[in-house]
Amino acid sequence: MDFGLVLQTDPPASAVVGLMRRAERNGFRYGWTFDSAVLWQEPFVIYSRILEHTTGLIVGPMVTNPSTRTWEVTASTFATLNEMYGNRTVCGIGRGDSAMRVAGRKPNTLARLGEAIGVIRDLAEGREADVDGRPLRLPWVEDGKLPVWMAAYGPKALALAGQRADGFILQLADPFLTESMVAAVRTAASDAGRDPDAVKICVAAPAYIGDDLAHAREQCRWFGGMVGNHVADLVARYGEHSALVPDALTAYIEQREGYDYSHHGRTGNPDTAFVPDEIVDRFCLLGPAEAHIEKLRALRALGVDQFAVYAMHDARETVIDAYGERIIPALA
Repeated sequence: MDFGLVLQTDPPASAVVGLMRRAERNGFRYGWTFDSAVLWQEPFVIYSRILEHTTGLIVGPMVTNPSTRTWEVTASTFATLNEMYGNRTVCGIGRGDSAMRVAGRKPNTLARLGEAIGVIRDLAEGREADVDGRPLRLPWVEDGKLPVWMAAYGPKALALAGQRADGFILQLADPFLTESMVAAVRTAASDAGRDPDAVKICVAAPAYIGDDLAHAREQCRWFGGMVGNHVADLVARYGEHSALVPDALTAYIEQREGYDYSHHGRTGNPDTAFVPDEIVDRFCLLGPAEAHIEKLRALRALGVDQFAVYAMHDARETVIDAYGERIIPALA
């Protein structure tokens, strides 16, 4: 199992670079960041510094979207980083939540997302692709490689990930939900004539080491609110208690009243009071190192290839070091 670190690009950018360097020293192979131009600093600028100051870390957004940058710009940016530092980038992509809504736009349709996945990958790897009815190619790209991993929760998005993406990003660490969603992605890949085992599976969630569960839960409760924001879209589309979306994912948002993106992904988010302890425990990794190892082994048995640690809490360095000292070696 591989491990990744997920950060927001809050200033100073040097702190993000420093944490990514610390992560690589502790055995992490991936460095991910949020991508929302209004809320945080521009991640691709920071990726260049991370790549310069690490030796093998693979970097990318968790997640970008098809609309805040044109597809040829996204592809060219990845391809430029790869030319400078070797093929050490990965494109996490989704419909767009905070990046779109903060700017007053709606998230992208799945049809647009599916088209963008292929176009961005083709352009970044030097192949010709159709962009708005015009064939384009980046003529300077040689031996480019850009895996595109898609974030998804709902049935249509899971199917699209299996049909088009190189990897599937699931932003929660509940083994029950992981099992069903991984199965859906792999079934869709098989039905599309792809090798289902070739689609990488990444589970991303907050991790907090320690015996004070009450404190850990408060540090990570924001995550239930963030997931709930995505889940609310599914409930609006499919209705409550739909056979297409499991209650284990949707039931807890019944008391949800709204969401303020100025607190997005942050400890102490006031819009997450509706998130019960049971959801925090299910969706996150909390407690002593042994509890993390046990849950990660269960996820690995379900086919998870990477666990990406959201480190938006008051113990980032402690968690990175603990994973390097005890948890990553146990899952190697």
